[in-house]
Amino acid sequence: MPRKAAEPDDTKETSSQTGGGPPPKVAHKKTKASRRDKPDPTQSELMRMTLRACLIARDATFNIQDLLTNSSRMAFLAIRDCEKELDQIERSIDEQLPGAITRVNERRARQLLACLKCITDLERIGDLVMSVAHRVQARTDQIPGSDVRYLIQMAAIVHDMLDEIHRGFAALDVEKARKVLRSDSDLDRICHTLFQRHLVADNTRDPMGFEVLLMAQALERSGDHAKNLAEELYSLIEGHTLRHSPKRTVAQ
Repeated sequence: MPRKAAEPDDTKETSSQTGGGPPPKVAHKKTKASRRDKPDPTQSELMRMTLRACLIARDATFNIQDLLTNSSRMAFLAIRDCEKELDQIERSIDEQLPGAITRVNERRARQLLACLKCITDLERIGDLVMSVAHRVQARTDQIPGSDVRYLIQMAAIVHDMLDEIHRGFAALDVEKARKVLRSDSDLDRICHTLFQRHLVADNTRDPMGFEVLLMAQALERSGDHAKNLAEELYSLIEGHTLRHSPKRTVAQ
């Protein structure tokens, strides 16, 4: 087996030095360590599920754009299916990760912890997008076209952020994390514009104004969760966290 390729020479050398006696116990420690470094099937499955969850959350944000544009019943059902599947993946990871993390070394344990943190944010994105879908589906009058355009722009930004996150985790590319962190400011800017339109302008006569702001807030919070994912990707690659630290520029 490949991982034992170096052992025969070591054992032969040791035997010649000790008169043909058994090799030192340290050789067994190396074998045990190498077993812990070997990819565990459960670990690989957990990482695969996390990447899949990222694509599911991304698809939900694509479908919310369709729902806002066409009031598509199929888009609403697709968003609901995405939300349910994200819940199921989160339950599976919660159940399987404690046992898997006891069978791996520190490096792989960090990867598993990243899976746990990521699925929490992804499941929350699914909930937030579902809340937007429910509000769109329940409306009795048409959302103003200008507001729809802003909401679609926000959903598109979150979609692209999640796409970059998926690519970043798949290739362990820190530049993807930096790109997502830069995109968050665009999302905040659009959300701020909508709040100015409906609050600063005191546009209280618009019955849809409050609903639009709740949708915008949900999409902006989805972007915050995508930002958390980017920070987790950065931490996994660079070895240190960006959270709870003095503000710094990571886009450079």
